[in-house]
Amino acid sequence: MKTALITGVTGQAGFYLSSLLLEKEYRVVGTTRDIRMANRPLQAEVELVSLDLTNYERVIDLIDELRPDEIYHFAAPSSVARSFGDPVRTSIGIMVPTLNILESIRTLRARIRFLDAASIEMFGDCRAAADESTPLDPHSPYGVAKTTSYLQTKNYREAYELHSCSAIFSNFESPLRPVGFVTGKIVSTACQIAMGEKLNLKLGNVEIFRDWGWAPEYMEAAWRMMQLDEPRDLVIATGKKRSLRDFLRVAFDKVNLNYEDHITCDSHLLRPYDIQSSVGSPENARRVIQWSAQYSLEDLIGEWIDVEMTTSRSQHQSWNKLYSLHRK
Repeated sequence: MKTALITGVTGQAGFYLSSLLLEKEYRVVGTTRDIRMANRPLQAEVELVSLDLTNYERVIDLIDELRPDEIYHFAAPSSVARSFGDPVRTSIGIMVPTLNILESIRTLRARIRFLDAASIEMFGDCRAAADESTPLDPHSPYGVAKTTSYLQTKNYREAYELHSCSAIFSNFESPLRPVGFVTGKIVSTACQIAMGEKLNLKLGNVEIFRDWGWAPEYMEAAWRMMQLDEPRDLVIATGKKRSLRDFLRVAFDKVNLNYEDHITCDSHLLRPYDIQSSVGSPENARRVIQWSAQYSLEDLIGEWIDVEMTTSRSQHQSWNKLYSLHRK
């Protein structure tokens, strides 16, 4: 039985990845910053531990104790918008944990495979689909920190011959996306209005373009990357960009509403420096790990709304239903 360590296991990525690995008969250990504050139940088989990833001594002790076969690193601040308000905490929370894990593996001389969850935000504005050779040009504190983490992972692979790689993810979504993110806010508000709530949705720039994928599919890609004998970085994306206005229209159409009747633009929600267009090329992922996204934006939002309309947000402990979406 292989052992996998997943940092940030209580997030949406951690939920779907742990479910996938358990199905493949892994022993799964997951970390969260404070186990007492973890309010998302996981499958009973997941071993949950508290870990401050900025504490090098604690990180190396845990890795030495577990000696996992694979480490999937997803624990990090994940909001681009919030990173502008707190760039110091964002930078520390992204860069230091990655370095601590890599250095622990090097120091222990352990045969551990490591995957860092990198971001397409590293490339900045992408008018054409970004691939692994696209120049790095981050436009936010989040993007800068993710770029540093990505380069750390690359450096440890090349300088110390670690089996370390980065999955360069485009935006991925699921019913576990919190309402603090614009996509979660849109879906939740559309469903609440459809159920009779008198709400108005305030948004910033709706003319941005993003590459939105389905979280369970992206976790399958991460696992496939870890099975490669020679580690390499890959862009994991759908290759299709859609505007936030498209996302709005599809979400409200799914509940038989016209989004234009329920939104207002709020200049206070605009970011200091926003990416106009972001899209990734999945060509190398298709060739190297035989992976491609199957869900369209309409599929993704349809599944999400189905869960939202039948299960209140406070009852999202219906994990079996959520995981069943992964298996379709």
